[in-house]
Amino acid sequence: MPADVQVLTHPLVQRDLSVLRARSTSPEAFRRAIRRIARALALEVLADVRVREIEVKTPMESTIGVEIAEPVVLVPILRAGLGLVDGFLDMLPEAKVCHLGLVRDEKTLQPTCYLDKLDALTGDERVYVIDPMLATGGSAVAALDKVISHGLHKPPSFACVLSAPEGIRKIHDAHPDVPVLTAAIDRCCDARGWIRPGLGDAGDRLFDC
Repeated sequence: MPADVQVLTHPLVQRDLSVLRARSTSPEAFRRAIRRIARALALEVLADVRVREIEVKTPMESTIGVEIAEPVVLVPILRAGLGLVDGFLDMLPEAKVCHLGLVRDEKTLQPTCYLDKLDALTGDERVYVIDPMLATGGSAVAALDKVISHGLHKPPSFACVLSAPEGIRKIHDAHPDVPVLTAAIDRCCDARGWIRPGLGDAGDRLFDC
């Protein structure tokens, strides 16, 4: 695996990943578990966000604190990416959210964009593309292509819950400067582009349809 791929091995994350994998998990429990994982992903992927010092007046005296010093934009890949948004916003409520809708052709496995709300990007933001699944990598690379085309001053990051080696390699080949954070790297993608052993269709399981 490329050096810029990080696997989040925290025991609580791996516990929640097991909940997501289980076919018996209800949609409600699935949403709760993925939100908890999203919070952990946010803490890790945002660890290098820039801050500046501010004065904070406590009940006792003044001290030095920090605030976020650069705009942060989340780009969830619809529809499954919506399942990660609330967890990220729990940790960084001031982040903006720009939606990007991609659908994968089940025969060709190629993505088609049906919604692009990236016009608000100015290039100065720190952008984090988020999606529960990184399978073949087609949708991830298409999303990164669109984000990067807005002239970002810093490379975006990609965060997901579950990934396959094929998807990681595709991102690295197309955008070697984009770091990838994932909670697990599974064995492979099958001929249909599904991650194995995987957890099924994250969007269907999130929204029960």
